[in-house]
Amino acid sequence: MSPDPPREASAPADFGPELALATDAARRAGALQMERYGRLERIVHKSEKDVVTEVDHLSEELILEAIRGAFPQDEILAEESGSHRGARRHVDAAAAAEPSGAPEPARRTWVVDPLDGTVNYANGIPIFCVSIALVRGHEPVVGVVYDPARDELFSAVAGQGACLDGQPIHLPVKEKLSDCVISLALPWRGFARRERRIRRDVRVTRNLGSAALALAYVGNGRFDAFLQLRGLSSWDIAAAGLIAAEGGARVTDASSGPWLDLDRPGRALSVVAAAPTHHQALLAALA
Repeated sequence: MSPDPPREASAPADFGPELALATDAARRAGALQMERYGRLERIVHKSEKDVVTEVDHLSEELILEAIRGAFPQDEILAEESGSHRGARRHVDAAAAAEPSGAPEPARRTWVVDPLDGTVNYANGIPIFCVSIALVRGHEPVVGVVYDPARDELFSAVAGQGACLDGQPIHLPVKEKLSDCVISLALPWRGFARRERRIRRDVRVTRNLGSAALALAYVGNGRFDAFLQLRGLSSWDIAAAGLIAAEGGARVTDASSGPWLDLDRPGRALSVVAAAPTHHQALLAALA
């Protein structure tokens, strides 16, 4: 009797239906935003520096309706309306294949920012996006970031790489940090010395006003790195962080730890995303 052939490593889970839903919902929300772009009916100030338009709410309602229709068991964490529990815990194909007696399947949570870059949008600056992610347990497994002004859609599935408009992308690695263009957003207080050090060590820094879009840009090298130490929420980064990581970046928080925390969704998060060859140098510059 011939020996059994060696077992191959398990293939990445198939999240085709989830990716298709996120893609369609993001495009429809983006179309709604472009229909109203430049002619906002009403702007509500959530705080001194944070505005939310009627379009935010309409976009979120559209996305949540799509998720509930296709995956009613899943939980949802959305920027405008907060947390929503699913009808019951969803068991996906990968979890269903686990042997009997395995731990309960990890929860599935959709993390939604219907309009990232609202201040840009409200002021007629065409740099904003729709961000939709699916997180299983603590790990993002599907991410979509759609830029309706440019009609560009970044996407990623865990273990399957990242794409821009369906074509594979990756982060080109520049040999020297001094050649890198990075997205940088540091707090005003207490970080002046570190900001000067980073600006000295890299080619140039930019701040787009949309964290999700800037972080997604790391996935294909438009930005060589992304650094933001405060002010990020889970919905800002869940999709884009996966896109950057699947494009080849190392993504951590500023302490080199996990960059996403759904257990405390209101917690202010930090993210450092860069090619592995430059990631440690950027962390050191922040010390």
